[in-house]
Amino acid sequence: MDPLIKSAKEGDHLSFAMLFKENYPFLVKYLMKITMNPDIAEELAQETMAKCVQKIQLYNGQSKFSTWLISIATNTYIDQCRKQKREKSWKGQEEAFRKLKWHFDSRNEEWNDALEALGRLKEDVRVPIVLKHYYGYSYDEIGEWMRVSPGTVKSRIHNGIKTVRRELKLDEETEHNHQGRRTTK
Repeated sequence: MDPLIKSAKEGDHLSFAMLFKENYPFLVKYLMKITMNPDIAEELAQETMAKCVQKIQLYNGQSKFSTWLISIATNTYIDQCRKQKREKSWKGQEEAFRKLKWHFDSRNEEWNDALEALGRLKEDVRVPIVLKHYYGYSYDEIGEWMRVSPGTVKSRIHNGIKTVRRELKLDEETEHNHQGRRTTK
């Protein structure tokens, strides 16, 4: 094993700084090719090096150090893409909730029907919906209070709102409205 890597694994900060200096430009160039965005590449390179500091003990020398860094960088990038995809989905779900609210507001109705439908949801689904959409708490805060992950909170809210929309037959009305037909209550 390279003496510089061995020394870094033993906790020598100078050795790690030298490894960083040797590998950082290569890492940024690689990330530029896969992200096609210099800012994201730079951000991911920094995150990769931070993970490298944390995981240096896991490096076993069976592959080149640069190959090990590339595997960390690639996984970090894939995780970021997945997270962005999930966030995009949740933003769409929040837009659906705003449309639901507009639907009731525009008909000058109370939220009685919606509240009744919400009341039929299980507590672990209803509570996050109320905390998020009535009071504006973050998924992280709700998750902390309910002792579940923010992703679980998002999923429960998403599925709960779909259930309420289905129960209130809002999807059918929206479909009829898009087809140019007039809906009546």
